[in-house]
Amino acid sequence: MPTSLYSYIVASDSGFAPNPFGEYCTLACCKPQIRRHASVGDWVVGSGSKRTVGNEKMVYAMRITEKLSFDEYANDPRIRYKIPSHAIIQERGDNIYFRDTNGDWKQRSSLRIKIRDFFSTLA
Repeated sequence: MPTSLYSYIVASDSGFAPNPFGEYCTLACCKPQIRRHASVGDWVVGSGSKRTVGNEKMVYAMRITEKLSFDEYANDPRIRYKIPSHAIIQERGDNIYFRDTNGDWKQRSSLRIKIRDFFSTLA
């Protein structure tokens, strides 16, 4: 099967998406089309934006080595460290979706959610 290359402009490089921290660089949030269609062995490249991050520069490149569902990601002990917490790096964790005891999807608080909520109060 041929390898595909997916690219997009990284408008904000907060460490949330992609999340480069720890042993794995992950893209668990944002870019649903890439997450849906990309396969193991494909490449994802993020380039800088004209207005914000690294104009005309590559921000990151990663080769997909594994794809997990949200349920698998939320429960995988290898990436438990990506659950947001209050530490400076961990607050950027992208392991934010999980099912509660009733099977309903929930979203953990993270730096990205806090920033979004803050700016929505200014509108």
